[in-house]
Amino acid sequence: MTQSPRILPAEACLPGRDERIAVPGQHALLGTSYLPPFPPATAQILFGMGCFWGAERLFWRLDGVHSTAAGYAGGITKNPSYAEVCSGRTNHAEVALVIYAPNQIALQTLLEVFWGGHDPTQGMRQGNDRGTQYRSAIYCPPTALAEVERSRAQYQQQLTVAGHGPITTEIKTDQPLYYAEAHHQQYLHHNPNGYCGLGGCGVPYQAPATS
Repeated sequence: MTQSPRILPAEACLPGRDERIAVPGQHALLGTSYLPPFPPATAQILFGMGCFWGAERLFWRLDGVHSTAAGYAGGITKNPSYAEVCSGRTNHAEVALVIYAPNQIALQTLLEVFWGGHDPTQGMRQGNDRGTQYRSAIYCPPTALAEVERSRAQYQQQLTVAGHGPITTEIKTDQPLYYAEAHHQQYLHHNPNGYCGLGGCGVPYQAPATS
């Protein structure tokens, strides 16, 4: 019987390396930089929705998004390679970095795309993609944590009414991002017919009413 993917103790993870993976830095579609420093009027958030190719594309299409990138976060290994992440020995999730202008696009709009763009109830997989790197995750700054957690509670209510199970999305603050290799950046722009395994539950997220 195949063992289910699981998060490993830190001592069982690969150590990684100090050298950062080199990436072009300029978004192939938007023409903006996805490397810091970012414009002062922007904010950042990391979304794990399964394969980062499709996740990144969902967000670069939105008005108010300054730039996006594919990377790894939430784990132990420093500057991991794609092969190391896929080995299950880094504890990282595949994530999309979203750099956005809050005065042009609300965090709630990004959360609507996140919750509706994948199935957040599947644990360590997304569709046919199986492994800890495909888990659902949001890694946000501390200032966004309360809003992110409210959105999870709101969407759980909607999913429960629709007959779905509990949300397994991992939510943490201040997780470092390690950029994925250059050929993963804006992959579905360079390869429009490339693989994308994302699919939602069929339950659109409805933002909680504000008082």
